This record gives sequence, C-alpha cells and structure tokens, in this order.
Amino acid sequence: MIIIKNQKDIAGMRIACKISAGALAYAGKNIREGMTTKELDSLVHDYIVGKKAKPSFLGYDGFPASACISINDEVIHGIPGARVLKSGDIVSVDVGAYIGGYHGDCANTFIVGNTTKKAKELIDVTTNSFYEAIKYAKVGYRLGDIGAAVDEYVKEFGFSTVKDFVGHGVGHDLHEDPSVPNFGKAGRGIRLSSGMTIAIEPMINEGTDRIRVLSNDWTVVTADSKLSAHYENTILITDGSPEILTVV
Repeated sequence: MIIIKNQKDIAGMRIACKISAGALAYAGKNIREGMTTKELDSLVHDYIVGKKAKPSFLGYDGFPASACISINDEVIHGIPGARVLKSGDIVSVDVGAYIGGYHGDCANTFIVGNTTKKAKELIDVTTNSFYEAIKYAKVGYRLGDIGAAVDEYVKEFGFSTVKDFVGHGVGHDLHEDPSVPNFGKAGRGIRLSSGMTIAIEPMINEGTDRIRVLSNDWTVVTADSKLSAHYENTILITDGSPEILTVV
C-alpha cells in the first residue's frame, strides 16, 4: 500500500532526510586513503547519533553497520570492516537516519585519491541519470517514466542498469511501497501522486547488468568484476516540481 504523506509526515521526513544527507556529506568530506571502511562507518554512526537520531541500517534485517560501504565492483550492501581504502578506489556510501518516526535515505559514490577517466565517467553518468529521472517525478507521470529515463540515459554511454535491485518508498518504514525500478517502459506503472515520498537510486554498472551476492548474504557485486556506482536521494512528489529531501 502506498502511503500518501500529510504535512506532519512531510515535516518529520524533512528532519530525518536532512540528517541522512548531512551524514553522507560528512562521510564524503572525510573519506581518505589509508582509512578502513569501519572507520568510515564509525564517522557516519557518530554523526547520526550526534543529531539524536538512529542509523536506519544498523540491525536492519541483521545488517551489522550504520552505513553500506561498497568499493569498486561492489554494487550495494558492502559491510564495513578492516578493508583499507586506497587511491583509485571508488566508494559508494549509502546511509539512512531515523528520527521522530521517519526515515531518510541517500547514497553517493566518492573517489579516493586519483582514479581512471572511465570511473569518473561512470560516477557522473550515475549521478546525472538521477537528475534525468526526476524530470518525470511529477504528478501525472508514471513510475515507468522514471525508470525509462534512467535506463535510456545510461545506455547512451555504454553502461548498464542493475535490474535485481530497485528504489522504493520511504517514510515510517525504511522500505515502503512502491518499488521504484531504474528501468521500465515510459507510460507504464503506477501514476505518481502529490504526497508520495520515494527513493530514486540508480545503481549503474560499467559492464554487464548481471550481479551476484557474496557468501556473507549481503554484499552485491558485478558478475564481470567491473565497476559499479550508486546515487540516491529521497524525494517528495508535489503539485509542481519534486522536492529533494536529502539535502544538507
């Protein structure tokens, strides 16, 4: 069931989303060569807790950390630990914060030191595909319009869209209806309505769209070991242009 948010809900979500966005920006500002992914996770955790919120991901279905930190060929759900970041890595950080009964959810892919031209292009295209998608995140359009916009855009650059994982509604629960695919047919799917809050999150691979899940039952990697990038914001559908809620 899709929950249409009222003004009280939206006010609560703005708070949660601002904290989520702040935690993500803080991670991006402090990410560096030589730090472990656990150290990066601790920064995210402490930021969120310092704002009197709770990390949405910590303990979610047993997930053991406050942020999903995915490196290079890891698409999503990377578990922080002893791995040391090195120059050339691209690092996707996905964070969520819960406060006052509401969640915020956002992600970005950062570069450690210097990396390849192809990796930079992948990150830029992934980010830009989100902004192509929200051109259709308006009342009267359909979910298929959003997904088609992402998929068609990334294909122009020879990249592929992950099909096995999608965006979602956000609100009282971290994952709500509807599912928000990054692919589809324009003009198909649920029609968007004012008051919907959804996370649009392109997950874009350098090579094949096929993925596999590691033995930890969490971390998703590309099937061909090529790079992947992730970008996400929680947005509000309004009577006009969409509002990106996960802004600092």
